Amino acid sequence: MKKFSIALALAALAVYPIRADRGGIGSARLQLVEATVADIQKAAQTGLASTADIVHAYLTRIAAYDKTGPHLNAYLTLNPNAAAQARAEDAERHHGRARLPLDGIPIILKDNVDTRDMQTSAGSVALTGSVPPDDATITRKLRKAGAIIMGKATLTEFANFLTNGMPAGYSSLGGYGFNPFDPRPDPRPGVDSFGRPFADGRQALSPGGSSSGPGIAVSANLATVGIGTETSGSILSPGTQNLLVGIKPTVGLVSRDGIIPISADQDTAGPLARTVTDAAKVLGVIAGYDPADPATAACLTPGNCHSDYTRFLDRHALAGKRIAVPQTPYVSGLTPSQLQVMNDAIAVLRDLGATVDPVEIPTQTALNAFGGCGVHGQANCSTVLLYGFKRDLNAYLATLNASSPSHSLADVIAYNSSHPGATKYGQDLAIQSQLFDTTPGSSDTIRYQQDRALDLQLSRGGLDAIYASYDAILFPANRGANIAARAGYPSIVVPGGFVANAPTPPFPAGFNALPAPYGVTFSGPAFSEAKLIGFAYAFEQATHHRVAPASAPPLPSDSFGRR
Repeated sequence: MKKFSIALALAALAVYPIRADRGGIGSARLQLVEATVADIQKAAQTGLASTADIVHAYLTRIAAYDKTGPHLNAYLTLNPNAAAQARAEDAERHHGRARLPLDGIPIILKDNVDTRDMQTSAGSVALTGSVPPDDATITRKLRKAGAIIMGKATLTEFANFLTNGMPAGYSSLGGYGFNPFDPRPDPRPGVDSFGRPFADGRQALSPGGSSSGPGIAVSANLATVGIGTETSGSILSPGTQNLLVGIKPTVGLVSRDGIIPISADQDTAGPLARTVTDAAKVLGVIAGYDPADPATAACLTPGNCHSDYTRFLDRHALAGKRIAVPQTPYVSGLTPSQLQVMNDAIAVLRDLGATVDPVEIPTQTALNAFGGCGVHGQANCSTVLLYGFKRDLNAYLATLNASSPSHSLADVIAYNSSHPGATKYGQDLAIQSQLFDTTPGSSDTIRYQQDRALDLQLSRGGLDAIYASYDAILFPANRGANIAARAGYPSIVVPGGFVANAPTPPFPAGFNALPAPYGVTFSGPAFSEAKLIGFAYAFEQATHHRVAPASAPPLPSDSFGRR
């Protein structure tokens, strides 16, 4: 069984010294734990620590905490060229190259984002060794901005669209990723609602998914920032579970070219970071028009997309604003400790000058009734994701090199069927998706088009009715992910505090469940990222709920500088 020090776990809310001392040159120091983009770039510019030094320190932390120690398992693949690329960055900087937005910043990518020099697997054994022919558009942008790609992150397999009931953060290729705020396996006896044992290796505290690996790595200070993807909750969930800032952008703000999809109707990519400032810096790098992704044509409209979101960081952004808090089923279903976090957050917003009102989303009942289909041929549900998965995954897999082990959804299903160890939790969603006829004019295509129209009517219609009177909606954690995802609208989660980890059925007597991180999410209409970033920043600066998890404490090699 996976071991983790109980003494260490009980200190999970410990706060480590996290600020770089930027006093006189003789006292300048940098502590890598919780270091920001600005901290690391300042260290490189002043000669305190080179990019090579920083990358080496992160690699030391990865060696200590990712596959040993608490076995966080954030990384599926390490970039073997990271150290060499760091040295090259140092050399270019030494020769007077202009400063870049993410110059020398170590970043981790979810392993559904293409990299020309590492495999991109979506966590699937059926895609083991699949190295794409080129970088995803956002990977190219990150490299051009000076970022060092540290590696590819574990995730929920196929972004949690292979099967029903797969624990967040599990994949057949990567195994389980563990939450650094309590990296212990679930000890509960019995089985879950799918008849699978709780004590099968899954986590006592979920890391969230499907972008679990980037969330784990950034929270445990195994990378400075990360890139996740979201179809419905896959950035917001690991953001809240790992006490991070996560931005789920408007569909069309960030190119999806070179990203293994679920459905182009809802897919997007976005940053996970420890601060709103760092998330804003990354978003500015990856946002913008890309002819390879037609959805980004919206960025050609002035004011929709920006290359610098840090100019919207404003401590006073909430003053005079109107914030709505939907009651049913969002707030009404909270536990007492979750409700306390929300009430505390609302009090902060009011202290910052915002008007906060309880509301009901007018289309919510109809939206609840029109959930996603689980099987082909099911009535009174949305086929958008099942249909889109086959259509868009086939389009992606067709672009891979001949050496790739799978070139269609059918290939993936066949591989998994012939390798039983590849499907611990099954592949029922993939099998149901394969049954769809995605050819133009087919009955499935017509049904999909009708369902997509109703999805938009219910999600955008309900949200737009709120946004006609309010600047943003405040949701608990990622509970509002579904409606915003269907609409294609943006959200940003920011740390809100801690709640009781009290699953049903409860943990057995003698198992000390540690507090679980919890976030609050600001959502807005299409291309309102600038406004939402301002709101999140104002809340963050007034609360400072982010703390470092105790399972990955500072190492001697994390400290740089002179006294």
